[in-house]
Amino acid sequence: MTLLLIPGFMADATLWDAMTDDLAPFGPLVATDLSQGEDIESMAAAILADAPERFVAVGFSMGGYVARELARIAPERVEALILIATSARGDTEELIRQRRSALKAPPRAFKGLSRLAIVSSLHPDLANDEAMIARVRDMGLRLGGEVFHRQSAMARAGDLDRLGKIAQPTLIVAADTDRLRSREEAEELRRGISGSTLETVTHSGHMIPLEQPKALARVMTEWLAERLAS
Repeated sequence: MTLLLIPGFMADATLWDAMTDDLAPFGPLVATDLSQGEDIESMAAAILADAPERFVAVGFSMGGYVARELARIAPERVEALILIATSARGDTEELIRQRRSALKAPPRAFKGLSRLAIVSSLHPDLANDEAMIARVRDMGLRLGGEVFHRQSAMARAGDLDRLGKIAQPTLIVAADTDRLRSREEAEELRRGISGSTLETVTHSGHMIPLEQPKALARVMTEWLAERLAS
């Protein structure tokens, strides 16, 4: 099987670097980005245009919304879903306001995500981990100000009422110390997607693929192995 790796807000393919060796035995890895599209639907369409014929959609954070959209628009091509640190809730007015308040400066003035924003996405123990903070900031810098403006201007609609239409086998992965996505949001996904499995990665904030790549890879590969054996 091919694993189609879909990152989140202002994250690029390097999000998965520490996991590729562990995931590679399960098939080709195809890393995507969310640099194209003005909303979840157009992001999904852009990814689908270059995607393999069949794949497992692995979506992190905002990428989880895109992965579920792929399952809806091309169900015959999506073999399974792995949804990491994500939600089915729509953006609140406050969150939309916060994101758009960062758009006053022109794209060329973008210097990467703020330290406060980065630290809030990490486990508290990593608040002073300069190497980890730099890894998150560098992903945003590589994507650039134009992508930051597009992604920040988006208002993600929730899809809680449409989860029941997802028929693919689904693994949901949450972190125990995620300050951006709550346990209840993960439980909502589990309840909404029939037959889905929810696993928790410990000692991690929101950025599970960077903070706990080995633990995340283990959860994913164990689930994939079970699917292959069944």
